[in-house]
Amino acid sequence: MTGAGSARVLAARLPPLLVAAQRVAAAVTGGAHGRRRAGTGEAFWQFRRAQPGDSAAAVDWRQSARSQGLFVRESEWSAAQTVWLWCDGSASMDWASRPDLPRKGERAMLLALALAAGLLRGGEKVAALAGSHPPVCGGGALSRLALALAGSGPEMAPAARLPRAAELVLVSDFLVPAGQVADRVRALAGAGATGHLLQVLDPAEEALPYDGRIRFIDPETGDALLVRRAEDLRAGYLRRLADHRAALAAVARDAGWSFAVHHTDRPPHLALLALHARLAAPRDRGGPC
Repeated sequence: MTGAGSARVLAARLPPLLVAAQRVAAAVTGGAHGRRRAGTGEAFWQFRRAQPGDSAAAVDWRQSARSQGLFVRESEWSAAQTVWLWCDGSASMDWASRPDLPRKGERAMLLALALAAGLLRGGEKVAALAGSHPPVCGGGALSRLALALAGSGPEMAPAARLPRAAELVLVSDFLVPAGQVADRVRALAGAGATGHLLQVLDPAEEALPYDGRIRFIDPETGDALLVRRAEDLRAGYLRRLADHRAALAAVARDAGWSFAVHHTDRPPHLALLALHARLAAPRDRGGPC
């Protein structure tokens, strides 16, 4: 199936995907309120006890007079931060090894939309990296984002449209040469972006569990390979997959990004919890993320 055909099929499946994404987001985020934290904004965040090094000007004397001890009034960090999402729209994502498993593209969309639902619920902005759609927030934003993500192609968008210090979440099987991923990540990181690579694989791609005579078909080119004993390929395949994954992890590490793997037979909330943890972690560049 072509990339455009995959996008049309995925768009037709969006209504149930949106419902599922909201359900997964609710199970993971619960009563979360975005990634709020103390910072330089104007909105009140919390009172905390004064600590050595706090200036007298930072003390809230009214609150301190009503309490025992000195208290500092902290403001909420209010710099708007958009999280930019990309789901690989290549033909290889439109595949599942068994009828009871989701296609990789569907799981990638579910994870991206569930992540977006949680961020939107916390008052943050999200945007599709591909195309020219502006960041969205508030009611109805998830549906607009879903349509934008469904139109994503196999190529990541150039870094030109991103603001400085953008935060990205890129979801793909990344079954392309690691050098191609490295080139794109370096370009995005060079523009000041920080990011997270999530590799989504079918369990059959992880283990190559086939035996006997098997015809393998490349979903990108349609080329076929007939193998008389598929089990003879397993050891070499597993080595190449491990090497490829190590190369992807090195690409992310060199850019200061994160890398994780999710299999489509695993519950989606596990990957979503890990993504939330990475998005909530402070950046090494200094200041809140």
